[in-house]
Amino acid sequence: MKRLSSMFLVCSALALFSFAPAKKKKVIFFGDSITQAGVGPEGYITQMKTMLPADGYDLIGAGIGGNKVYDLYLRMEDDVLNKHPDIVVIYIGVNDVWHKTSHGTGTDLDKFEKFYRALIKKITANGAKLILCTPAVIGEKKDGENAQDADLTKFSDVIRKISTDTKLPLCDLRKLFMDYNLQHNTENKEKGSLTSDGVHLTKEGNAMVAKNLAEIIAKQ
Repeated sequence: MKRLSSMFLVCSALALFSFAPAKKKKVIFFGDSITQAGVGPEGYITQMKTMLPADGYDLIGAGIGGNKVYDLYLRMEDDVLNKHPDIVVIYIGVNDVWHKTSHGTGTDLDKFEKFYRALIKKITANGAKLILCTPAVIGEKKDGENAQDADLTKFSDVIRKISTDTKLPLCDLRKLFMDYNLQHNTENKEKGSLTSDGVHLTKEGNAMVAKNLAEIIAKQ
């Protein structure tokens, strides 16, 4: 009888364990005002919640307007490491280029790469998987006609190289947005297609980011 009781308890425990809900993967989106807006009603993080299983992922925005790569490095411990995420999406670079003309600041390319690689090293050591993103656009005109296209492409090339070196997945938003505007921006407007002001995303721009990031996250 005691043996039967013990077997019953073991089977019951195994049954409860098998029906226990799987732990959600915690995903932190680490970036600037584009990510800050990503948690809004039409933001890319909000839209992504309809693309990924609700019981499988906990999507957390950690974007602050005006941030550059070194701002992310300075707040990484509080906003990322201490929260012990399973996946971190790094989406930064626009302000590192844009602020050179808009604010007289910005980030030198070599320093951008050093801070970016330092972010990866710290976050990886904390146990999280990483997804990298290139910055999309500063102006939506085609064929390199935006004032900061050349610089933004250089910064994107650095992120592509880091992705190759580290074998980390890349969401190449720069290429996606440029390809889209080449095909659809027939009037060659600076804004109004995927962005509201040349930088910050419209509902359609957010949808493009959400769709492509969700596909990568689902594979992690």
